[in-house]
Amino acid sequence: MISKPLIIDKSWTLFLDRDGVINVKLEGDYVKKIEEFKFTENAVKAIAKAKQLFGKIVVVTNQQGIAKGLYTEEDLNKVHDFMQTQLAKENARIDKIYFCPALNGDNRYNCRKPDIGMALQAKNDFPEIDFSKSVMVGDSMSDMEFGRKLGMYTVFIAEDSLKANKNKDLIDTHHASLFNFIQTL
Repeated sequence: MISKPLIIDKSWTLFLDRDGVINVKLEGDYVKKIEEFKFTENAVKAIAKAKQLFGKIVVVTNQQGIAKGLYTEEDLNKVHDFMQTQLAKENARIDKIYFCPALNGDNRYNCRKPDIGMALQAKNDFPEIDFSKSVMVGDSMSDMEFGRKLGMYTVFIAEDSLKANKNKDLIDTHHASLFNFIQTL
């Protein structure tokens, strides 16, 4: 896979998926409480460095566990507050976190990735966001589709490149981790 070169400055926005990018994904489960939240290796360092490069960093995360009744919005907010507190200790920060509690297949809210509702919320909150000067980093094809729909540069996070090679039309570059990608900038 040939990656397109990026020249990032403070006019760019970094969009991050959460599970599998910032924190370790619990396969077949959801991060429902603080004790289950573990940063991926060097994610905090990556976000600290990204904050020096990008004008804005936002998280866009599907959280259908809320609609399934496995945890509440309050539980999710506690996890996000914990994440932000840990990031702040290392001079790292996420400007805003957007989440979609809808079930997979529930299109009433148009927020669940690959729908672009969370990006439109971010643009409303931060009018300076230019999607053509944005990067979407995620570990699923719905993340890549979300980025493509908006004209973003897409970064697929996965240890194995096989899935990335099968979906080259959605992916601009592939890296094993957020940290590995940020190190290339």
